[in-house]
Amino acid sequence: MERIRNFCIIAHIDHGKSTLADRLLEFTKTIQVTQGQMLDNMDLEQERGITIKSHAIQMEHTYKGEKYILNLIDTPGHVDFSYEVSRSIAACEGALLIVDASQGVQAQTISNLYMAIEHDLEIIPVINKCDMASAMPDEVEDEIIDLLGCKREEIIRASGKTGMGVEEILDAVVERIPHPVGDEEAPLQALIFDSVFNSFRGIIAYFKITNGVLRTGDKVKFFNTGKEYDADEIGVLKMDLMPRKELRTGDVGYIISGIKTSKEVKVGDTITHIQRPCEKAISGFEEVKPMVFAGVYPIEAEDYENLRSSLEKLQLNDASLTFQPESSVALGFGFRCGFLGLLHMEIIQERLDREFDMSVITTVPNVSYMIYDKQGGCKEVHNPSGMPDITLIDHIEEPYIKASVITTTDYIGPIMTLCLGKRGELLKQEYIHGNRVELHYRMPLGEIVIDFYDKLKSISKGYASFDYHSDGFRPSKLIKLDILLNGEPVDALSTLTHIDNAYELGRRMCEKLKELIPRQQFEIAIQAAIGAKIIARETIKAVRKDVTAKCYGGDVSRKRKLLEKQKRGKKRMKQIGNVEVPQKAFLAVLKLD
Repeated sequence: MERIRNFCIIAHIDHGKSTLADRLLEFTKTIQVTQGQMLDNMDLEQERGITIKSHAIQMEHTYKGEKYILNLIDTPGHVDFSYEVSRSIAACEGALLIVDASQGVQAQTISNLYMAIEHDLEIIPVINKCDMASAMPDEVEDEIIDLLGCKREEIIRASGKTGMGVEEILDAVVERIPHPVGDEEAPLQALIFDSVFNSFRGIIAYFKITNGVLRTGDKVKFFNTGKEYDADEIGVLKMDLMPRKELRTGDVGYIISGIKTSKEVKVGDTITHIQRPCEKAISGFEEVKPMVFAGVYPIEAEDYENLRSSLEKLQLNDASLTFQPESSVALGFGFRCGFLGLLHMEIIQERLDREFDMSVITTVPNVSYMIYDKQGGCKEVHNPSGMPDITLIDHIEEPYIKASVITTTDYIGPIMTLCLGKRGELLKQEYIHGNRVELHYRMPLGEIVIDFYDKLKSISKGYASFDYHSDGFRPSKLIKLDILLNGEPVDALSTLTHIDNAYELGRRMCEKLKELIPRQQFEIAIQAAIGAKIIARETIKAVRKDVTAKCYGGDVSRKRKLLEKQKRGKKRMKQIGNVEVPQKAFLAVLKLD
């Protein structure tokens, strides 16, 4: 056990953690690196250049003539995948904090760092990309010293591209990170921190043993679900799964026991023996709180069951996804899914399409609201169509967040304007170092859900970084905005919005739908309404046939007769005709600007 070190890599998005992980794997001769970012093995990760999943891999490093086993977990840097980071941190004793030498400390660096400090991890600060012409290692060192209070000589300068400083990092991991502590004689306790679905072997769960020993063929049970299994195969994680006869305290490995149903494996559960079970489960995992909700519907109604099993398999691999069944008048049966953010939602949609061949329609994302009625009862609503009648509502509360934005002083003006436009209130403003400033805002989550992050990146030319955590519910003046087509409400397009934005939003939605809904044989009225009051209207003109073309000359009453006949036909058509809303209309409502 003294020879094991478990550590993860934490950093802001794009600070080069996956590239540095490649160099560590190369230096320890674990694998031949054939392409960049070896651990990002999903097509999506390679294409977008981001890490979506945490990846565990075992390396061996010789230090002062002795062999050490290093378990590395590479983690994502994007705010939408912070749950992945929290799970990796729970399975480690130390962390490499990586900061880009040309960009300095950014928001996600700080929030991941606080998460690691809460779990008492040993932090090794590393400045990456020191070989770049734009690198400012001295200024960045000052920032890290302000942030961590460490000594200047503890900070390692490295480069993931050239491999400089890699050996120093590995030595520091052995020297500074404590070995795992636990009792090999005690009953088995192992924490599940991830799982994947394999169509041949069932579900493979990844775990870290905190107490006891696990051997192949042991009878085990999962503490929270109470289900019992045989440990058919256990082993360690290299680039592939490497079977072993036994795993001891402090080891990180996998277990295959032929589990078929995804509900039986919960991330954060504890594995123990049936003969000598442990007293209590391992703590350290909080339940995930989804921030953004959207309806996901199959395009073909008969794909509903396939969609359910695809979501369950995806949930194994991504524990932050939550879903429950719901139905909609316009779209039929589907699921209400909870995501951690918009990028998370986009990635889930892509993965459903690629990994399970499911094409889905996603409705407008929104957040959950607390609705208090006049009797003092309270109900949580994720979907505007589930709102009670407006006469029964006493007040509505919406979720707020505390946001921190780190930027250079040049962009403070435009960022403040953006936040004020999103109903944000400035809590405080701190200068971190030199010309960099951290702004703390309290804002409604609903305003951020759609396009805040994109706008922030574009007005700050990519220099502002953003991170947030929830801050409870607060009362707001919210109203439900309905979109009517020919007097029929389309439930998938209704939104809850603040009273000040309603008229503007209603008008823009009507204009956008007018462009996107194809013309029919009859006239279509698009209206935005609050309750019974219509606040905006656009009309799509009918595609008409020129019925008077054959009447040349002669009396005008002949033309009138033909036009009247056509008019009666159009009226009848309008009564029975229904309007199809194309998928891109649902998506366009998001990107109204």
